[in-house]
Amino acid sequence: MGSAWDSTAVEGIGPGRYRAQIDDVWTLAMVPMGGVVLALAARALAAELGTGQPLRTIHGVFASPVHAGPVEAEVRVLRRGRSASQAAVDLGAPGAPPGFSALAVFGGDRPGFEFTELRPPEVPDPEGQPSFRDPPPPEGDPDGLWEGPWPLWAEVLEGRAALGHPWWDRSPRGAAEVANWMRFDDQPLSEDGMLDPFALLVMADMMPGAVFERIGPTGERWFSPSADLTVHLFGHATPGWILAHAKAHHAGDGYASAEMALWDPRGDDGPRLVAWACQQMLFTRMAT
Repeated sequence: MGSAWDSTAVEGIGPGRYRAQIDDVWTLAMVPMGGVVLALAARALAAELGTGQPLRTIHGVFASPVHAGPVEAEVRVLRRGRSASQAAVDLGAPGAPPGFSALAVFGGDRPGFEFTELRPPEVPDPEGQPSFRDPPPPEGDPDGLWEGPWPLWAEVLEGRAALGHPWWDRSPRGAAEVANWMRFDDQPLSEDGMLDPFALLVMADMMPGAVFERIGPTGERWFSPSADLTVHLFGHATPGWILAHAKAHHAGDGYASAEMALWDPRGDDGPRLVAWACQQMLFTRMAT
């Protein structure tokens, strides 16, 4: 039996057309998380281009929910170049209008400059930190309503708190900033033994926590789907824990703007920035 990541493979069904299956395990709250939709789209784009050039940037817009089950993608190559290529993709349920569209740039290495201006937060190592799979303490769930983690956290990704408050903690809040360690249970690896770069697209789609770190418990259940999602990839990440550091910059009118930096702690010279992402998310109340 394959892993959840194996289930994101795409299959060609015609010129520029691909199909895939989104497993229920990717569902968060109501629909599959936007990061796995973005990863499926990236796989279809890479398959159609066939250049072997690594993904550099991808920007996606969610027009309507993309539900678990069969999906189809239609890719349009804008340019297939020797050093860089660009393509667009529409993805959705078979026979239905696409619920997601993306533009992406793939490109090989080029001469240029090298520096990293961002710095990771100082956080404890993941070992020994609270896991998303741990039940809340009695004071955090006095009515016993917790039913366990969503399947994504229970079966695909393990998350461990690094910076911020637990969801149930009602103590005073500060900055809209949160950091978590993340690791796939079954590591999705590329042929070179490094972490599959498209797996970082999933980890990048974890920004709402920064908003709720600022707001704290509200007494209501909120769903925060992506309006858009942009991810920039920087080289390869090694398998293992990745530090996901999110900040929200503005919330208003039912939307919020946030950014995410993904850090590989196993760089030769210390933590290495392997991806940066940003998005606008929207908010809707969930039925209790």
